[in-house]
Amino acid sequence: MKSYIFAAVVAAAFTAPVAFDGAAHAESWTGKASYYSHGARTASGARFNPGALTAAHRTLPFGSRLRVTNLANQRSVLVTVNDRGPFSGGRILDLSAGAANVIGMRQSGVARVHIERLDRVASLQAN
Repeated sequence: MKSYIFAAVVAAAFTAPVAFDGAAHAESWTGKASYYSHGARTASGARFNPGALTAAHRTLPFGSRLRVTNLANQRSVLVTVNDRGPFSGGRILDLSAGAANVIGMRQSGVARVHIERLDRVASLQAN
């Protein structure tokens, strides 16, 4: 009987959905983000779409998935890195205007955000 309970607990641990908040292997950062709404092409070669949910980061690989949370109002958006930047000092991320709208930072132009890299967590869980 004890072995069945142990097996059930182990199975539940490996099949339960994993929360990204506070995940042990999650990469995360806190800092200032801005947004941009103009440009012809991104550094990845894609046509820039200001309404898309995309972001520019200095070093993360193109295609990286990020959850960006505005710390002033706790609104979050999932974005894909497809460009390089920001090039303004003290900022860690540039969001497309569409992503900035979702988290309510268009009026301020700059917001303090928490960023979590989600694709990295998913790839670590698969191994």
